[in-house]
Amino acid sequence: MRWKIAQWFEQRWWKSYLADKNPQDYLDWKRSYWKGFIAELQLEPPKAKAILDAGCGPAGIFIHLEGNQVTATDPLIDGYEKHLDHFNKSNYPWADFHQQTLEEINFNETFDLVYCLNVINHVKDIDRSYDNLISAIKPGGTLILSIDSHNYMLPKLLFRFLPLDILYPHQFTLKEYERHLTERGLKILRSVKIKSGFLFDYYAIVSEKL
Repeated sequence: MRWKIAQWFEQRWWKSYLADKNPQDYLDWKRSYWKGFIAELQLEPPKAKAILDAGCGPAGIFIHLEGNQVTATDPLIDGYEKHLDHFNKSNYPWADFHQQTLEEINFNETFDLVYCLNVINHVKDIDRSYDNLISAIKPGGTLILSIDSHNYMLPKLLFRFLPLDILYPHQFTLKEYERHLTERGLKILRSVKIKSGFLFDYYAIVSEKL
């Protein structure tokens, strides 16, 4: 039930956030953001790669990945296209969109790069979601996971047991997120702080499937 409520609030949040933003201006800014994001993580701009953007949202990293073979998934794809002027599948011929949750990911092919950006703490079944993401990566492939990580134990426990942050059912520290990956056989290459906050820091974890 908490996950369903979170999804409802997620769609409302996007409608509110984008309401006063010019679609073209917003998408231009977002492409610039993703270009800087890739550079900050010390990643080569991907070309001719098979890429999964898992939990892509209406303007995920897929918008910056022209020249690659991109699969983009999100449980709210149809809602974005129906209600948001900022999202139109036809603008991204290099991307194949699927309306599905991380728990439902089950592709025949595997991917050189899997992006899961600000998504894993939204899901209903986090263990199954991790397992599906990792199964989707080619041996030697890369997972880029971004998350809000707790800085203090007490707020983490409060947020975990009370619906104080309805959009994020799962609450962990950076070390816990890293352990989720290493316990599943991934090698952490680096964890990069993207944004600092008081209760949370926003990190991107770059890991490799051995």
